[in-house]
Amino acid sequence: MPKIPTRITIALDKETSELLEKLKNETKLSNSEIIRRALKFYAENKDIISDKEKIETYVEMLLEGEHIILDVDHWIMFLKLLESSEKKDEYYELHKKIAKSHADQLGHRIRSVEDLLKRLEACNFFKLVKTSNNEYTLVLLSELSKNFIKVFIEELLKDLNYNVEIKEDFSKLRVKVF
Repeated sequence: MPKIPTRITIALDKETSELLEKLKNETKLSNSEIIRRALKFYAENKDIISDKEKIETYVEMLLEGEHIILDVDHWIMFLKLLESSEKKDEYYELHKKIAKSHADQLGHRIRSVEDLLKRLEACNFFKLVKTSNNEYTLVLLSELSKNFIKVFIEELLKDLNYNVEIKEDFSKLRVKVF
């Protein structure tokens, strides 16, 4: 016995109605099929969609072509090699210059220290925990990443004219904004 579809009536505002009509013309699908697909997509992705800011950050960083997705094991391997390198100091001087360049590029996007920390959290450098209005804990993926992240954040925020103090714990960095 064939399934009898459930019929519903919905009201759309002008903008949504125009969007539905545009999708209908582009896809050559019926209104019902577009709505069904949209509902299924939303149900499957609602947890991801709820963090719109993080998605926008991912899309922006990847589409600009200046960022890559890197496996955590590769990241840790690079950090191990860096820490044992005789050119470690030279690397960190270049790292500071890159942080300054990022400050120039991101100056118009970053409205607060929290904005910057959320952006870097999206890179999976750490898990961000806001502990008060002006204090944050960065839970690190690895102890090896501590110096890399600390130097980067210090230089970036200094160039963006933020006054912060960063304290080290075993696998965390604590950032206090003044």
